[in-house]
Formats: sequence, structure tokens, C-alpha cells
Amino acid sequence: MAKIEDSPVWTNAQVSERPPRDIWGAIKRGLFCRCPHCGEGRLFRAYLKPVDACAVCGEDMTHQRADDLPAYLSIVVVGHVVVGGFMMTDLVWPASNWTHLAIWTPITLLLALTTIQPIKGAVIGLQWGARMHGFGGEEPKPES
Repeated sequence: MAKIEDSPVWTNAQVSERPPRDIWGAIKRGLFCRCPHCGEGRLFRAYLKPVDACAVCGEDMTHQRADDLPAYLSIVVVGHVVVGGFMMTDLVWPASNWTHLAIWTPITLLLALTTIQPIKGAVIGLQWGARMHGFGGEEPKPES
């Protein structure tokens, strides 16, 4: 039987022989916008555009399907910070609606723009670590 690493497509027998991947390590590497496989190469070629392959280890990143999950997670994180901050400051320092709008709108935009890329990297790391969407070497099945 051929070595697992040499096989471009996995058979059922080979799938059970694959070594487990460190999912939390892959998520952490993705969170730092690094390749989830080696942790050295850059994960993004532009702000939210992942590289096609890692420049260091050659891991194929075209399988990633982050879709809308990073945006949803970013909304949850930013929403909790902004709404919590707004409510706490309103208890301590009551201000007009315009003052709150002037304070919290830039904070919301800044937080959203700074959290979306690391969150997308973490989602790609999760997909790689869990061998989702072709990251495990199997042939992708057509969507129905």
C-alpha cells in the first residue's frame, strides 16, 4: 500500500490511518493570520483574500469556504463589546444620543475592521484542522 502522504485522493482505509490534526493549534495559527499547517506562511494575500497556497509549506488553501461565518462571529464580538460599553458608560456618564453616536460609531467601525481578518483566519484554521471542504485530501462532493 502506498504511503498516505503520496496519495492525492484518500480511500476509506487510509482515512482511518490519518494522524489527527491539532485543531486548536490550527485555529490559533489562523487567528494570527498564519498558515494553519506550518504557522510560518502568510494566510492572506489581501485584506480578506486568502492565498491560494502557503509560500512556505505549499499547503493548498483553495479549499477554504469561510463564507459568512467570520462576519457573523465578528458581529457577535463587536456587538457585545459596543453594547456593553455603551450601557456601562451611560450608567456612569449620562450623555446625549449624539454624543454616544459620536463615540460608539467609530469604535464599532474600528472593532469590526480589526476583528474580521483574524476571525476569518481562525475559521480557515478550523476547516483545515477538521479536514473540512477538501482539506483532508478527499475528492469534494458536488453540492446538491
